[in-house]
Amino acid sequence: MRLPPIPRPLGALLAALPQYPPAVAAAVLVDVALGGVMNGANLPAAENKVVCIHVRDAGLRLLFYVRREGVAACHGVQPDLTISASANDFLALAARTEDADTLFFSRRLVMEGDTELGLLVKNTLDALDPGAFRPRIPAPGAVLKALRLQLLGGPSRAA
Repeated sequence: MRLPPIPRPLGALLAALPQYPPAVAAAVLVDVALGGVMNGANLPAAENKVVCIHVRDAGLRLLFYVRREGVAACHGVQPDLTISASANDFLALAARTEDADTLFFSRRLVMEGDTELGLLVKNTLDALDPGAFRPRIPAPGAVLKALRLQLLGGPSRAA
C-alpha cells in the first residue's frame, strides 16, 4: 500500500502546526499496540531516552520519551535519536513490505544521534510477530494506561 505523495504546500503547513498533539496520538497508538515491548522495563538501555520520528515529506517531527511503563509524547527537548523517512517508507516499515536495512542502505531511512539506541529499537521491532501490527480493537484498560502515560509526560530538559 502506498500513499499518494504529500504535496509540498501541505507538508509545509503540517510543519508549521504544533507537533505535540499528533505525537500524543501516536504515543497512545504505540503504547496500546506495543506497550508490552516498547518500554524502559523491557529495553533498559532506552529508558529515559528521547526518540524523534521525522516524517520528512509530511513535515512532522514527533518526539517520544521512553518511560519504564511505555512511551510518552514530549516537546521542547533535544532527541537522543532521530529517525527520518518519508510517510510511504514508514508505512512500508509498519506493513513489513520493506525492511529497515534496505531503506537504510538506500538512504531512504536515516538515523542520527544515538545509533545504538536506533539499532535496539530496530532489532526489537524486527523480532515482533507480524500480527503485532494488525489493527484490532484495544482493551479499555490498555487505552486508559496509555492515556495515563501521556499525562505523566516526558523530560523537562531544554532543547
